[in-house]
Amino acid sequence: MSQVKIIEGDITQLEVDAIVNAANRSLMGGGGVDGAIHRAAGPDLLEECKKIRSEQLPQGLPTGQALITKGYNLPAKHVIHTVGPVWHGGDNEEDALLEDCYKNSLKLARTKELSSIAFPAISTGVYNFPPKRACHIAFQSVQDFIKRQDELNEIIFAVIGENIDIYKNNYSKYF
Repeated sequence: MSQVKIIEGDITQLEVDAIVNAANRSLMGGGGVDGAIHRAAGPDLLEECKKIRSEQLPQGLPTGQALITKGYNLPAKHVIHTVGPVWHGGDNEEDALLEDCYKNSLKLARTKELSSIAFPAISTGVYNFPPKRACHIAFQSVQDFIKRQDELNEIIFAVIGENIDIYKNNYSKYF
């Protein structure tokens, strides 16, 4: 059975099979979690992302989709990049797109036969997704995955700042 945990801390320090990057469409790094992951992984991550862009995704990674790269200088073996939705009030499929981020990341982890994965609070930073709403979507997506596929040993939510209380207060409703 999958063990689901919440930790308060830096996702770039976790020794897991994959950490999830709340990437931007360009895959070239940026602010928040995306920038931190790129800095910690080192320049080889950016080079792999540039290659992916030039060979596979010239328009960038679509919102809700996921792809995997090596982890390079990170303790994690891999980085799963997913582009979360920008919040525009909730009437532009934001919930479904955020759900796709989690589902596609988990599906990719299962396909690659990974046993542990760590998620940040996708879209809750500069993309302004309401944190409590994002938390429920994240937990429901993971709960649905566990019910259908129990192939990951550990699923971690690495949360920082104000979001930690939201995640801790809602955990028992799902797991």
